[in-house]
Amino acid sequence: MTDPVTHADLDLIQRIIPHRYPFLLVDKVRDIKDGKSAVGIKNVTFNEPHFQGHFPGAPIMPGVTIVEAMAQTAAVMVGAHLGLADKNMLVYFMSIDGCKFRRKVVPGDVLELHVEVTKERRKIYKFRGEAFVEGELAAEAEFTAMMDLPQE
Repeated sequence: MTDPVTHADLDLIQRIIPHRYPFLLVDKVRDIKDGKSAVGIKNVTFNEPHFQGHFPGAPIMPGVTIVEAMAQTAAVMVGAHLGLADKNMLVYFMSIDGCKFRRKVVPGDVLELHVEVTKERRKIYKFRGEAFVEGELAAEAEFTAMMDLPQE
């Protein structure tokens, strides 16, 4: 019996989800608990391409990328728990509900992306996500996604 995966470094993240620069938005995932909850870490840097236009002179991480980072954390959590590294899993948003942005996220911030499964049915998962900067809530959302594995 193998030990459960409790964290994912960048190598494992890239083996689970297909996202790559400039759209890979999670640097590591820790505290993976039975595929039910996890914490993603996103180090926000000025070098990211969206800061060139959002906004020049006052860089702010776009809210949609914060929600995407939550979703990537959730996908890594599920993929790590189910042993889906190197299986070419794709993940598709199905809905985003109750999304709220509470504070700006700027270069130099470290986003902690707390996600938990609230419902699961076959390949469809519903999640609750919260993004924090230094313990302060920056964003929250509920989202549904489909985990899709190619037929072998």
